[in-house]
Amino acid sequence: MHLKSYVIATILIINTIVICILPNTANAQTSSDKQHAERMALYEKIETITQVPWYYIAAIDQYERNIQEKTPTEQLIAIDIPHETWFGIGNIFNNQHVDAIQLFNGIGKTGNADQQADPKNPEDILYTMAQLLLEQGHSEDDFKIALWSYYQRDLTVQTIMNIAHMYQKFNTIDLSERAFPVEQTHNYSYKNTWGDSRGFGGRRIHEGTDIFANYGVPVRSTTYGVVELKGWNMYGGWRIGIRDHQNVYHYYAHLNGYTKGIKVGDIVKPGDVLGSVGSTGYGPPGTSGKFPPHLHYGMYRDNGQQEWSFDPFPYLKKWEA
Repeated sequence: MHLKSYVIATILIINTIVICILPNTANAQTSSDKQHAERMALYEKIETITQVPWYYIAAIDQYERNIQEKTPTEQLIAIDIPHETWFGIGNIFNNQHVDAIQLFNGIGKTGNADQQADPKNPEDILYTMAQLLLEQGHSEDDFKIALWSYYQRDLTVQTIMNIAHMYQKFNTIDLSERAFPVEQTHNYSYKNTWGDSRGFGGRRIHEGTDIFANYGVPVRSTTYGVVELKGWNMYGGWRIGIRDHQNVYHYYAHLNGYTKGIKVGDIVKPGDVLGSVGSTGYGPPGTSGKFPPHLHYGMYRDNGQQEWSFDPFPYLKKWEA
């Protein structure tokens, strides 16, 4: 075999091997897009029937998907209404006929004309949840009251409303895009510091990753989200917190200052500038310079009952790339 032919053959073999071992991201993306389209079709159908805007229904579904330990990927709708709530206490045989459910004060409804309220039927689940929202009235405040009555938790109501506002603003449920939290045109460095010990204010662990950069380097939102918190904290200095549609709280601390006009309740997208790198914290408001300038970036997950910190380093490496 000529050298040129040998080289070409070798390249073809290598390319074939690489293609075989790489994950089929195109197929995964297609599957995800298909699910988004199917969900949107259901949300919009229920909106047409009930006049409840689709983004409230979608937000409840997303919140339930977030708090469940493991939702099967093929499961279209994640809302899981307890059987005693759906069928009613006393409906011991879980009779799905709407008359039986009503007799036992269950909330299950049918989203079609078959008179059977099936807690595994996506249309029945979404229609039931829409009717639950309408129990108090048709305004957003009425929806909040209905959600609190069902979930009995202020943060849950706030989170669902924030997700709904994001879906409404961007007119999509696909908010998967992410960005690295500092402008990558500037010099910066970081390593995995999550879980390291910290001494200021008592013994505690470091709940985040420190990204070192010069004063004034822009700090950006990593995600679509809603500004949930802004202001001074003795440990974090000037800091800002954003919660995304997956119920993850993104915490940015030690800022030198904020983007003009940014406030609690604002909706942001990946890459939006929130403020700039500084060295504030470890004292009363205005304290600065007790450590080199850097961004402390933390991530916290809420499961509907409690919130905890987890390691942001792997995500930062992915977003950086």
